[in-house]
Amino acid sequence: MAYQDIRTDRDGPALVITFNRPVRRNAIAVATMREIMQALDEAAAEDAVRAVIFTGGPDYFSAGADLNDALAIEGAKDGVDYFKRWHALTGAMETLDKPVLAAIEGFCLTGGLELALACDIRIAGAGASFAITSARIGTVAGAGGTQRLPRIVGQAKALELLFAAEPIDAEEAYRIGLINRLAVAGEALETAEAMVRLYQERAPMSLGFAKRAVRGGMQMDLVSGLAYETMLAATIYGTADRREGISAFLEKRRPDFTGA
Repeated sequence: MAYQDIRTDRDGPALVITFNRPVRRNAIAVATMREIMQALDEAAAEDAVRAVIFTGGPDYFSAGADLNDALAIEGAKDGVDYFKRWHALTGAMETLDKPVLAAIEGFCLTGGLELALACDIRIAGAGASFAITSARIGTVAGAGGTQRLPRIVGQAKALELLFAAEPIDAEEAYRIGLINRLAVAGEALETAEAMVRLYQERAPMSLGFAKRAVRGGMQMDLVSGLAYETMLAATIYGTADRREGISAFLEKRRPDFTGA
């Protein structure tokens, strides 16, 4: 499918979604969200796609939400409708039964960072920088930043970043756990693609169920989370891939997973 605000490419098992609004520094508009949702639907429908990678240009992953959309908001109802679009997008990323990675170079700001926070894994090249700058323009992060950031880096560090509205570099982002891996500058996408090639060797349903268990369980108390985990683990024991995986291990051969 042809897109305007994004570009999609297949690199083996990965569907790479590249922000393609260089004049706007890859700002995410409502139209961009619609295109990403379509691309995620394509990824979900294609068994050969084992993971999705978001990336941008060498100088900026994304400068954030398109402020032209923000300026068009005239009241609380418009604001709620606008942020519902964001939540639908990030929700689709989090519920996709495949790993979603962000390969970040350059600036990753506000809405761009909020989108990255909804990814399962974040990889950044040295020289990348991160910030939620809402306090500079009299707003508050509304695309999940106030909720996902503290769940990833802790409440105190999240508040420090939100209050200051100043960028941190990739090394600091790695130190506080905001990103999973720190790559050589310019090699974030290559690193993400290598990770997906490893994921390709794993059972697709195992990855999907693990993602569902972690993300769902994080919203529950421990007892409920363990019950949820038990249900998912018991379910996967009825799959062909479980039988193939254990048989291959006992027979000392590579498993041939089919996703069934």
